[in-house]
Amino acid sequence: MISQDKLRAIQQKALAAVAEMPDGELKTKAFEVFLQHLLNLESSLIQPKSISIEKAVEKTKRSSRQPGTIKSRILLLKDEKFFELPRTISDVKNELHAHGWIHPNTALSGALQSLVRERHLRRLKDKVWKYVNP
Repeated sequence: MISQDKLRAIQQKALAAVAEMPDGELKTKAFEVFLQHLLNLESSLIQPKSISIEKAVEKTKRSSRQPGTIKSRILLLKDEKFFELPRTISDVKNELHAHGWIHPNTALSGALQSLVRERHLRRLKDKVWKYVNP
């Protein structure tokens, strides 16, 4: 737990960090970010190391459940029946983004072509290339 004196000192540091900025939404948001960073830094110094190890183990478990490669993420979409209808690269990009995975179209095109060669997907030409379940 952080003492009142320590909390005031942290608040003063955050205020000092944004003192030169003009008043407005940006200054308020910057203050919030600085304050949160300083509070996180302080709380990490106070907490015992075993808690941070527990968090690291939990993060590892969570990340191991999520596919890591672009191809595996696209195959996850296939398992979710996303490719029941023909989809463009932009459709795939937007769906991956909805899952929290951000990839440029250039990275997706190679992965999609590879999945077509491996016969996981089919590619159809209709003004633009679309991908669908085989």
